[in-house]
Amino acid sequence: MHLSLLKTKIHRATVTHAELNYEGSIAIDGLLLDASGIREFEQVHIWDVTNGARFSTYAIRADEGSGIISLNGGAARHVQIGDLIIIAAFAGMSEAEADAFQPKLIYVDAANRITHTNSSIPKQAA
Repeated sequence: MHLSLLKTKIHRATVTHAELNYEGSIAIDGLLLDASGIREFEQVHIWDVTNGARFSTYAIRADEGSGIISLNGGAARHVQIGDLIIIAAFAGMSEAEADAFQPKLIYVDAANRITHTNSSIPKQAA
């Protein structure tokens, strides 16, 4: 059996740019790409916490330390500057691989600087 599991997420990043006339993608600060393990040109899912939009595109590298989160091309129509988004990537693996796998969870502040990381999400209480 082949499973698709959350590989990584950048949680509650702030959109800094929305460039409709740029070739499509999401530009992500290179430090965040490196910390999350998202590769340039890798497919990512974008979930807009502010407006509920959900879509996918591919990642490109922005300058390291710039804090840039830029939705480009058609994706720019789904967000506004200042929106909070979650950027997620998934990986396919066998059940045995999934048993040992831990995702990379990256948490950022309002300037898209890493505040902390984790490999699990707290259990949701009733």
